[in-house]
Order: sequence, then structure tokens, then C-alpha cells
Amino acid sequence: MTRRGGLRALLRYGSRATRAVSTRRAGRFSCVLLLLLGLSGAPALASAAPPSPRAVAAKNAAATRDAAVDGARARWGDKRLDEVSFLATHNAFANYEDGRWTSVAQSESIRHQLDNGVRGLSLDTHWYQKSRWLCVVSFGSDCYPSDVYLCHGDCKTFAGVTYALPRQSFQGSMQTVVDFLRANPQEVVSVFLEDYVTAQQLGNSLGRVRDLEQVLFRADAWNVRQQGWPRMTDLVASGKRLLIFSDESDREHLGVMYDKAWTVSNYWSLGDLGNDTSCVTRWADVPLDRQEPGFRRLFTMSHQRNVPTLINAALDNGSKLRDRIDQKCRPAAGGRDPNFVSVDFHGVSDRSGHTPASIVAELNARN
Repeated sequence: MTRRGGLRALLRYGSRATRAVSTRRAGRFSCVLLLLLGLSGAPALASAAPPSPRAVAAKNAAATRDAAVDGARARWGDKRLDEVSFLATHNAFANYEDGRWTSVAQSESIRHQLDNGVRGLSLDTHWYQKSRWLCVVSFGSDCYPSDVYLCHGDCKTFAGVTYALPRQSFQGSMQTVVDFLRANPQEVVSVFLEDYVTAQQLGNSLGRVRDLEQVLFRADAWNVRQQGWPRMTDLVASGKRLLIFSDESDREHLGVMYDKAWTVSNYWSLGDLGNDTSCVTRWADVPLDRQEPGFRRLFTMSHQRNVPTLINAALDNGSKLRDRIDQKCRPAAGGRDPNFVSVDFHGVSDRSGHTPASIVAELNARN
């Protein structure tokens, strides 16, 4: 190799070496630069991360609650619970849709009653002890566990009369109410129990109702005796929109109010002929116009005959109901309107143009 050729080779080698070193240095610099950019951009990337499902659910729940409160305010204003009226149904469980009853007080299932504007339900609770004999003679159609059921008398006597198949468990019916409230966050529902079970039996049944505590109103927690009933908007905002009353006094710890301590009520019957429209108290020691310092009881008004029929309801549920409230029950209660108007066959009326639902709407419009 000549000196000139060797020099050219050396220069070419040096050039390649220099480029290799430069490339390695550039690579190291790029890595450092990317690392620094990554570190400085980490907070921005983290802040741009999508919210967690729990955060989204909480935001949606808050938006739903706010919308419900706005709706309740537009509907009720600042009225308290004791200043509004609700449509209620007598023996709401005895209907053609929930069981095979031969004698009913309502046409629709409990869920359909709620869907159609009913906000007060009267239920009869009884204990049913599991019966192998009934299971056998019914060819397997009456095989139910021991539990609290809705019956109109003894839960074993006459199928279709004192109880119906399929048997209606108290737990299942209360689950229907809770599910309705969860789906309708602006609504408030009250349940009135004609109670023939122990507090423990009732508590065990209520304890199996999903989400009950999320909607159950507890009067002691709200200090109702001292502060009065809450506003409708307060109930909606809190989510505590289910009131339960019982004619037994030993279950307040369950959140079940003793109706004689929290309400006034008229005697339920219009008589066999439907001509007893007087409005007298259900309890001799609790007059309809009872006054208590700082507290006003809810007024439940019953308006039904001894035997419920569609014909009787058609005669009783229109102008007779409206006139009875105006002329008898309001004066007897010291000038106040009923908070609950309980009837049989709530969708049936006379031809006067007045229905139980429209009469309740009138009561709310005048307050």
C-alpha cells in the first residue's frame, strides 16, 4: 500500500469512527431528553387519565339527586310532609295480578298501583308455618317456607279468600316498593301494616329486603317530635322516602312507626250500605283534631265499605268521597285535609268527573 493509499484508508476509518461516536452520543442525548420529557409530562398525563367508574357513578348519582330535588321543589314547593295529600289503597295486596284471589280490593298489582299514582299501601302481615299437608294436597303448588306473608286472615284457611296463590311474601312486596323508589327518586311512599306477626319475625323479613336502609325514613333520626315533619324536598334530597307504620307499638327500633303515636285516623268503614259517611276517630283516645305542641300528626282517611266490590267503589269513589272530605272529615280534623285518602278499587269512580286521584290533586292544589 502506498503512503497516499494508506492515508486515504486512515481518513475513511476516522470518519466512520467519528460518525459512530456521534451516533452513540446522539442516542444517549435522545434517551436523556425523552426521560426528562417523560418526567415533566407525568403530571399532565396523570391528570388526563379517565375518571374511575366509582367517581363516574358518584357524579351521576349526584346529578340524579339534584334533578329529583328540583322536580320535587317544582311540584311541592316548600311544603312539609304533613301539608300534602297522597292517594292510598286499602288491602293493596288483595288484587287480581299479584295472586289468584276470588275477592279483591284492588284490580292492579302493587307495582302497577305505584306506577299509577298510589303512594300509600295498606298490607296485612301474617306468619305462615310451612305445611307439608298443603304441599301434598295442592300437588306441589303450595309448597312455601315459613315466613311472613300477606294474607286476609289465616294463611291456611281458604285459598283465594284468606290467602292467595302464589303466596305473596311481605319481603317480596316490600322489595317491589323499594325497587320502585330506587327507580323513581322523586317519589315518597308510605306503607301501613295491619300487623299479626312478632317484631322479630317482621324484622327478619325486612332485613332481607335489598337497599331498604337506603330509603327507609326513621322519625327518631329526623327528630320529628321536636322539629316537625321534614319538607318533601328534604326527603327527596336525603333519599329517605319510605315510611312504614304498624298498628303494633314494639317495632320502632326497626324504623316502623306505631301509627297510633304518629297519626290520627277515622274509623274505616262506610257500613254495609255505604251510607255511614260520618268521620269519627278510629281510636277513642286520639281525636281527629288532636293538637300537640310543635308536632302535627299525619291524618289517614279511610273510605270503603265492609265488603269491597267494583259496584260499591263506583258509587263511593267520586262525589261522595269529595263531599265527605269537605263536609265531614275536614271539619272533624280541625280544618285540615287528610294526608292519605285510602279507597278500594282506586281507579273506579262514578260519573261525576271526580276520581280518587283527581280529588287528591285538588287537595294538594288548595294547600
